[in-house]
Amino acid sequence: MVKIDLHTHSTASDGTLMPEELVRRAKSHGVAVLSLTDHDTTLGLAAFLRACKKYNVRGVTGVELSAEAPFTLHILGYRFDPSCSFLEGALQDLRAQRDVRNRRICEVLQKLGMDVSLEEVEREAGGEVVARPHIARVLIRKGYAQDMRSSFGRFLGRGAPAYVPREKFSPESCIAMIQKCNGVAVLAHPGQTGLPEDQFERLLRDLTDLGLWGLECVSPHHTAREMYDFMRLAAKYGLFVTAGSDFHGANRPGVSLGVTVEDALLPWARLGIVM
Repeated sequence: MVKIDLHTHSTASDGTLMPEELVRRAKSHGVAVLSLTDHDTTLGLAAFLRACKKYNVRGVTGVELSAEAPFTLHILGYRFDPSCSFLEGALQDLRAQRDVRNRRICEVLQKLGMDVSLEEVEREAGGEVVARPHIARVLIRKGYAQDMRSSFGRFLGRGAPAYVPREKFSPESCIAMIQKCNGVAVLAHPGQTGLPEDQFERLLRDLTDLGLWGLECVSPHHTAREMYDFMRLAAKYGLFVTAGSDFHGANRPGVSLGVTVEDALLPWARLGIVM
């Protein structure tokens, strides 16, 4: 058995640990293979890979993209060339759209009577990507919400008063961008789609036709039954099973680094790893 984690976030997006701190924490938890999959950015990868070498952790380049859909649909990219200008150029555009969204959210919160400015949210983030968890932390610090759950439930989540949708790539574009930079694409935490079984299988078939490589079956987001069902579907459609915690540090309390799996879970060489 081996402990891995192919789904983590750092301060480069909406995690609370810097890339080197994340690797150090993973090492202390016995994680042998780690991927940094920040939202819409690859800017933490250089520091992450340096830290992996320093602490003798096998590191995999990663990113998490939000795909356009009427439900939660996130695509993970692995093993791509982090210097690929095509991907980083597209991500820069997406981050610019995030900035517009964040400003609109702050404006709505101000209209609701809350003293929240984009500038203090950016200071809270301290990284390249500013996201809703950073706004949530400002709301908590100023006493408008008790914790992350109430911040999203009362103000920031889908259907809440300050929810603002944002621009996203199509699923086809997400997979194509990852492949163009020699990476492989994986559907993240499939249980979060919330789709009935028949609709989810149709989605999985469509994504596989677009070039999907794997399915994140093993995740704390899933029940044991869900993990079994997702692994069955992965086998049916010839997808590789992956595992990750979706670790965000203090922004997602209760989630620990590392998932224990069988050594032969993945063709590690396909991810640039020698086991």
